[in-house]
Amino acid sequence: MASSKGTSTMLRAYKEDYAGWVEDTARAIEDGRFQDLDRAALADEVRDLGKTERRELESALEVLLMQMLKARYQSEKQTRSWELTMRVQRNHIAKFLKLSPSLRRELPEFIGDAYDNARLRAADETGLELEVFPESCEWTVAEVLAEK
Repeated sequence: MASSKGTSTMLRAYKEDYAGWVEDTARAIEDGRFQDLDRAALADEVRDLGKTERRELESALEVLLMQMLKARYQSEKQTRSWELTMRVQRNHIAKFLKLSPSLRRELPEFIGDAYDNARLRAADETGLELEVFPESCEWTVAEVLAEK
């Protein structure tokens, strides 16, 4: 176990007690006990942080694109709720991009990936045939984000 007094001790095992390992690792970093760190596990966790950000961005894009499809192909049923959902998702996306501006260059790929599920969800929610919706996203990044 790691000590909170700054003495060098074994960290709890990453695969045996994840929460304990996180706490011990944070304490070891704070104490400057870098020799005690499981560098491979720590590197994996740092990489996973980036994956989580990417998944959250893609999820927000998926919801936004689904609403955009619904608004385009069932405009007669559009509600204020749909518009609010689009604004909220655009705000989420803007915050992601502000915190991680390097993700902006990947937006075309994220949009392409998110569009596939958005198309399926739009078909399900509208009751329209999947074929009604284009197979690939026809909006530009700027149009999706409502940037001028």
